[in-house]
Amino acid sequence: MSTATATMTQETYLPEHDSETFAVVHNFLAANEAKRGERPAPRYFLAGAEAGDQVELPAEVYNVVYQVVEAMTAGLAVTVAPQSQKLTTQQAADLLGISRPTLIKMLDAQRIPYDRIGSHRRILLRDVLAFRNQRREEQYAALEETAVDIDDEGDLEATLSALRNARRVAAERRRPQRKI
Repeated sequence: MSTATATMTQETYLPEHDSETFAVVHNFLAANEAKRGERPAPRYFLAGAEAGDQVELPAEVYNVVYQVVEAMTAGLAVTVAPQSQKLTTQQAADLLGISRPTLIKMLDAQRIPYDRIGSHRRILLRDVLAFRNQRREEQYAALEETAVDIDDEGDLEATLSALRNARRVAAERRRPQRKI
């Protein structure tokens, strides 16, 4: 196995220092963000042992470091798992938390773009993540549509009736309109 392959494995990192060690880094990052009112421009450097031995971190790497430090500050373990940019249908289904046959139906319905290589389908990771985010937004919107204010002193039957009506209206909006 090559060195590159050996380093591309999934790793879980446990916070081995007390939370104060991570708090210093977290406070620095949070202070920079608060000072500017937003996350600062990605001008961060990784420093080596020698003076002037440094490299600028790309925004993607900074975001990873920020998220890792936040999790470890909270006492959580962090797992880093390299992913291919192109996924098999099984990998995409696992990422979405659905069955492979359900994913195939979505691909056939053109809800997620994919490439066909011979008889195999390949899906770009970015397309799977975009679909997952879109689906989440749709689910939150559907939950919001069916939300009903519950009054502790109100009539339970009236509340249930309002909830059923809200669910019916939301379901009708989601159904494709049939032409007669």
